[in-house]
Amino acid sequence: MQCPVDGTTLVMTDRQGVEIDYCPQCRGVWLDRGELDKIVERSAPEAPRAAAPAPQSRGGYDEGHAPRKKRRGSFLDDIFDF
Repeated sequence: MQCPVDGTTLVMTDRQGVEIDYCPQCRGVWLDRGELDKIVERSAPEAPRAAAPAPQSRGGYDEGHAPRKKRRGSFLDDIFDF
């Protein structure tokens, strides 16, 4: 299969039971049917969490947008580390 972006031959790899086709040139990633569902199922939390309260308005440019802290490694980090 060819990369739709640059025409390079895609490389297939298996990461934790998920088949991923990726382009070694442009680093694009393509998933076969059902593979995205596998990723979503594995990355979903075990139990539903209560909804967080809406952020209080502070006014100004960044209203409601607090900087996010980088999380430690997740399931997705293990899959897309090539």
